[in-house]
Amino acid sequence: MSLKAILAAKGNEVVSISSTADLAAASKLLKKRQIGVLIVLGEDERLVGILSERDIVHAMADGGDAVRQLPVSQVMTPKVLTCDVNDSISSVMERMTQGKFRHMPILDKDRLAGIVSNRDLLKWHLETIREHMRQLETSFAELDLMRL
Repeated sequence: MSLKAILAAKGNEVVSISSTADLAAASKLLKKRQIGVLIVLGEDERLVGILSERDIVHAMADGGDAVRQLPVSQVMTPKVLTCDVNDSISSVMERMTQGKFRHMPILDKDRLAGIVSNRDLLKWHLETIREHMRQLETSFAELDLMRL
């Protein structure tokens, strides 16, 4: 199964911010939308980075309140690992686990198509397990009927 199934279920909305916006605006947007990351877009509306709550906390620990006026581009993670809509869910889970990050932008022909979080992947995984359990229960029920 590919990421298309997850995007079909959750939608492909991506909350983004300009690389020139300041951290105060980014923080307000994260709070307003109740999310943990923002996709950072350059002037050409292409992905240039990702900004997480953790990035902001680290910047504040190093620079205090003054970092609120810094542009997002100075605090964001510029080297963003991405995946393709046709990638398998298990390969994406593995890459996120190895890289120790919780969000990955999804591209479709080099254009931003969505974002997947470890929560999205866990939800899909749990639903898959539940479906397998239902199938097993049905099979066992059918076996019991055959024995009668």
